[in-house]
Amino acid sequence: MINEDIFWKLQRTLSAEFSKYMLIHPETDKQIPDNAQIVFHIKGQDDFNQWSDKVNRAQREQNQPVIVVEIEGIAPSPPLESRLINPHLQPA
Repeated sequence: MINEDIFWKLQRTLSAEFSKYMLIHPETDKQIPDNAQIVFHIKGQDDFNQWSDKVNRAQREQNQPVIVVEIEGIAPSPPLESRLINPHLQPA
């Protein structure tokens, strides 16, 4: 069973971590079109990934570009660094 409260909390964590990642790796900004919706997928977390896709479909504007950020997981790290492991951005 999907616990949406847990998934929303994870979504907020991933958003914050991705912001940190973007500060450290500003070159990734060029891979994201204006007004793009960012969707997170975590390797091996099919329930979360399906939920994330469902939220994307519900919130996406017509013709809005979508970027899927696939990560291997979240690692412990110092607070000023991103904890995303090996993220890959791709147009959906």
